[in-house]
Amino acid sequence: MGYPDTFEGFMVEDPKKWSTFKRREFKPKKLEPYDVDLEIIACGVCGSDLHAATSGWGEDMMPFPLCPGHEVIGRVVAVGEKVNTLKVGDRAGVGAQIWSCLEDGCAQCKSGNENYCPKQVDTYGAKYPDGTISYGGYSSHIRAHEYFTFPIPSALSTTLVAPMLCAGLTVFSPLKRSNIGPGSTVGIVGVGGLGHFAIQFAAALGAEVYALSHSESKVEDAKKMGAKEVILTNKEKWSDKWKLKFDMLLNTADAADGFDMSEYLGCLNVHGRFWNAALPDKPLPQIKAFDLATNGAFICGSHIGNREECLEMLKLAADKGIEGWVETIDISEDGCKEALERLNKNDVRYRFTLVGFDKAFGNQAAKEVEK
Repeated sequence: MGYPDTFEGFMVEDPKKWSTFKRREFKPKKLEPYDVDLEIIACGVCGSDLHAATSGWGEDMMPFPLCPGHEVIGRVVAVGEKVNTLKVGDRAGVGAQIWSCLEDGCAQCKSGNENYCPKQVDTYGAKYPDGTISYGGYSSHIRAHEYFTFPIPSALSTTLVAPMLCAGLTVFSPLKRSNIGPGSTVGIVGVGGLGHFAIQFAAALGAEVYALSHSESKVEDAKKMGAKEVILTNKEKWSDKWKLKFDMLLNTADAADGFDMSEYLGCLNVHGRFWNAALPDKPLPQIKAFDLATNGAFICGSHIGNREECLEMLKLAADKGIEGWVETIDISEDGCKEALERLNKNDVRYRFTLVGFDKAFGNQAAKEVEK
């Protein structure tokens, strides 16, 4: 049948075969007055895609077949009658959230916390109020509420900005909500898909930035991103030098289950924050009460970011020339398989962006974009 009645996407049908993708047609939700349709140009590959495809977060977390992808860039090809922030032809992006109630009676939506709305809908693998399942950006098109569809500044490259829409926003939001700026000292734990954005954004906001990593091979990369120094956490007693140093430790590492939390928490200044941005499969390590009492440390978590933060992040990236460190892969059954299997082996520095949507789906918009 085809657009606008049906879209096509690459889907995982069974978490036991999590890297086997099949091209499938699916029916999107009804186009409503505030909805926007994007013909997709590029889509970042997020660690969440791997967790979802493998059912790593739990067998009941995701419905199958599953079409991942929530770092989507495309051209607007249709808008609902009440849309006023975008027009046909605009380049725009969709991140990890695609809808919330936005009702006057919702305290979360009306306080700039729509990313915590109890009715919020994730970009893929979630259910709309009408029962329709959301499908992500490994597809020909995506239909999203305009509030969760963001104009992309012209200064930003499509393939390099795509991963910011989840990975970038996931770390930018806690930096902003912690008032990080000149005079702040921040440690970014993990130099990976999230961490490489966190270092760049913290530095751009004016903080003194340190990277904490167990990998000596990432030292020079972290310094190029803006880290003043790299602290190697695989060294014995590594934390002794850094007691009471950091206003914030932003954890982006997926392997936090192996952390000695007393070491990390001890590096925080009085009432400093250990902010967890990663969502690993395994539980976080145990924490002793004394580890919090010594310096009055806070432990925080977050879920992506709100619209205001996303727009501010994109402007900062455009103004400061911040880019993802990206490798591109053509979207196809084999391409999606390669991306997830290499991500599973941590064989990426530091993000993948799927491209070639013109070849896969005949998307005219993708033909117009320089890869």
